[in-house]
Amino acid sequence: MPRSASGGQATLYQRPVELLQKLIRFNTTNPPGNEAKCIAYINQLLTGAGFETTILALDPKRPNLIARMKGNGEAPPLMLYGHVDVVTTMGQAWTYPPFEGKIVDGYIWGRGTLDMKGGVAMMLAAFLRAKAEKVHLPGDVVLCIVSDEEGYGDYGAKYLVENHPALFRGIRYAIGEFGGFTFYIGEKRFYPIMVAEKPPCRLKVTLRGQGGHVSVPVRGGAMAKLGRLLQQIDENRLPVHITPAACQMFEAMAEGLPTPVGDVLRQLLDPSMTDQVLDMLGDNGRLFDPLLHNTVTPTQLQGSQWVTVIPSEISVEVMGKPLPGYGPDDLIAELRSIIGDEPEIEVIRYDPVPAEVDMGLFDTLASILSEADPGGIPIPLLLSSGTDGRLFSRLGIQTYGFTPMKLPQDLNFSQTIHAADERIPVEAMDFGADAIYKAMQRFGK
Repeated sequence: MPRSASGGQATLYQRPVELLQKLIRFNTTNPPGNEAKCIAYINQLLTGAGFETTILALDPKRPNLIARMKGNGEAPPLMLYGHVDVVTTMGQAWTYPPFEGKIVDGYIWGRGTLDMKGGVAMMLAAFLRAKAEKVHLPGDVVLCIVSDEEGYGDYGAKYLVENHPALFRGIRYAIGEFGGFTFYIGEKRFYPIMVAEKPPCRLKVTLRGQGGHVSVPVRGGAMAKLGRLLQQIDENRLPVHITPAACQMFEAMAEGLPTPVGDVLRQLLDPSMTDQVLDMLGDNGRLFDPLLHNTVTPTQLQGSQWVTVIPSEISVEVMGKPLPGYGPDDLIAELRSIIGDEPEIEVIRYDPVPAEVDMGLFDTLASILSEADPGGIPIPLLLSSGTDGRLFSRLGIQTYGFTPMKLPQDLNFSQTIHAADERIPVEAMDFGADAIYKAMQRFGK
């Protein structure tokens, strides 16, 4: 039951930091996920605040939750969605335990602080606050908390989209991960808002050659071919592609930078200059590179089951990431230009994304960030990884990555996410929860 005391559940929306700490303490490492207890806790918060909720699951251990808050009907519904599963901490050396949610040195430490229990806590805080303060909303707001994003979403967003699409009828825009976090170039502070993403395209590449007993070595066999293939992939970029989303992103960044630096960024949009400029940009070039190329990354190998047997067949799984507007056929053709025609290539899985971006909500979200941090510059972001947005896009829903975090310059978001010592500044939680609360009031206007 909700309690009215200042430290009670009824006012927990005022303390997004505490909300995040509670979420971190549920170990929802995927695999296996086991998100049920975490979802049950969130459900208790929502029903205690007077919401009707719906729990849907392909597997009872991996449920999903949906709640709806009625609006004035002046705008189509807005969805807030996030996932509570997290990636493994295995093999990582953490300064503080990853599932305790300790607050040290002004940071909350723990797995999921950035990806994405921090964002879920922000959404919950904003959603509960709107209910408590009886805010007039332009349209309904649908809160969707899912499992299995760190997998392929089979138990989460994919299951909901394929089996319960009616729950999302009429939704045009959604707020999800990632975006609104601080990104620095020099002293300039940017807030990238994700508007497009690169989907997963899982490939299996198979190589064959003479096998046999290790006592009679084989030269030029499958293992040698594998070595050459990995080296070819490592040493060669795929061709440059300038997509509309990347063009919008780099033009907006260039606009916010002094002339010499801005001019350099604009050269990224000239395919004849792109790779040369990327090589000049150091760490930033490494971040920008996958936004201007389709990419392929070998990740898993399967060869001989016995150390004494030379394999006649070796397969390597490759995670491809095509840009919006490109697909498996494009990826395979570009890969073959590097590795040749001999290897067999099979598409294991591909989730497409829209080639076009609906920017209708961007200005509203950008204005919220500009008000919160007048020195920051909101820009559209093409995300080099994938989110559940690719799955909800099948229903015509445009996702904006908008879990705002004002971060210090010495905290590198891209290097901290999924890594040891994942953490978020305490102040960033209030910053993000307040921004999402304002978005709930302004969408559709």
